[in-house]
Amino acid sequence: MPDLRTLTSTSTITVQLVYLARLREAFGRAGEALTLAGADSSVGALLGVLRERGGSFGLELAAGRAVRIAVNHALVGMEAMLRDGDEVALLPPVTGG
Repeated sequence: MPDLRTLTSTSTITVQLVYLARLREAFGRAGEALTLAGADSSVGALLGVLRERGGSFGLELAAGRAVRIAVNHALVGMEAMLRDGDEVALLPPVTGG
């Protein structure tokens, strides 16, 4: 029996994005639903899609900018695979005193 979580090139998933702290301000929204099509449903691919929007997305998510990613409240790396319905939070570094 095939693994139903495996995506094919014609599959799509929809994730709920949550933008926190300065990213919420820069993007002008607290979050959005985003549908990804294709075989690569990794966090890295998602960030690539967002960067391609350009403007504040391209600037804030550029290579070398510090942004952490949490999927369903757990910090993950760029290679983590996303599933339909996942909540993906983008967190900039935060300092406090």
